[in-house]
Amino acid sequence: MAMTIHVDVVSAEESIFSGLAEFVVAPASMGEVGIYPRHAPLLSLIKPGAVRLKLPDQAEEMVIFVSGGVLEVQPGVITVLADTAIRGHDLDEAKALEAKRLAEEAMKDSSSQVNYARAQAELAEAVAQLQTLQKLRHKSH
Repeated sequence: MAMTIHVDVVSAEESIFSGLAEFVVAPASMGEVGIYPRHAPLLSLIKPGAVRLKLPDQAEEMVIFVSGGVLEVQPGVITVLADTAIRGHDLDEAKALEAKRLAEEAMKDSSSQVNYARAQAELAEAVAQLQTLQKLRHKSH
């Protein structure tokens, strides 16, 4: 039997996942990190992207989109505190494409730095959702 570690993925709205995983991949602020059981303690901001979980006795990885937040790794538990978290199969490509289009328009018509920064953040989140959907499609083929 493979070694596992307890993982909690939560957002402000709900608990998305709580259970055992063989490894976790997360979009840390400085780049993607892979975490196996017995990983050294770690605390990092996470950026918009896909958290991937390899669950015991399952061939397919579970994919959860996060819009940002904090990753904490302790000896017996990994916690992902996400601003927003959506299970990969619940992502809506049409909504993500529309959000991307609206953010790009807002960046062109921006009258202030604050609006431009907000549009930039919305664009990054929409692009990350689309990339997560793309990863899911490649895994299923």
